[in-house]
Amino acid sequence: MLAIAFPAQAFATNCYVIAPGEGEECLIVDPGIGVEDTVAEVLAQYRLKPAAVLLTHGHLDHVYAVAPVCGGNTAAYIHGDDRYRLQDPLALVNPGMLAMMEQQFGQRATWREPDRVVEVTDRQHLTLAGLEVDVLHAPGHTEGSVMFGLEGIPAGVEAGEELTRTMVSGDVLFAGSIGRTDLPGGSGDLMTRSLREVVLPLPDDTLVLTGHGPATTMRRERATNPYLQGL
Repeated sequence: MLAIAFPAQAFATNCYVIAPGEGEECLIVDPGIGVEDTVAEVLAQYRLKPAAVLLTHGHLDHVYAVAPVCGGNTAAYIHGDDRYRLQDPLALVNPGMLAMMEQQFGQRATWREPDRVVEVTDRQHLTLAGLEVDVLHAPGHTEGSVMFGLEGIPAGVEAGEELTRTMVSGDVLFAGSIGRTDLPGGSGDLMTRSLREVVLPLPDDTLVLTGHGPATTMRRERATNPYLQGL
């Protein structure tokens, strides 16, 4: 499996391009702010064609470039509980935060809803771009936060331990931390339940590709993440 990761230009949101290999169709996960040029460069370098855009949740920093990255008949996949966020995520951002972002980039933020949106559900199995993808609903950061699971791990990953599966966790789980729950639509109680019932059961040999920050493994997080202790 080929997986290319790079940060967006704002909020250090991780965007991923995942494919069975070079010259194949691919999945683009969480195209955040200002990633369009980098996505185009990756697609050209590895001769990839987008088959779908996967969104772990509907926050602006994870979806801002979804429409330009989708294009044509390429659909955006998002959980039904976060579908409303794609109507206008700019309206859901704190005005002060939005003003700071616009000042940083020197232009007014704009939004266009993607032409094709597919709503996913918990435990749904998707076959996209020649890859088998499992959807795990894990609310708490937002109502419709999900993680996407794939068999195998990206080529070239050296984690110092044997790994057999990859989980793209969005803002549910980070290395040593978890997503915040104090934003609109967030819930501490739901996050605790998601951590206990969805995250903790993941096998130790799972590579975790996070929404922000470095990748990690479930073995490492189970042993060291303070938010998983005592659950």
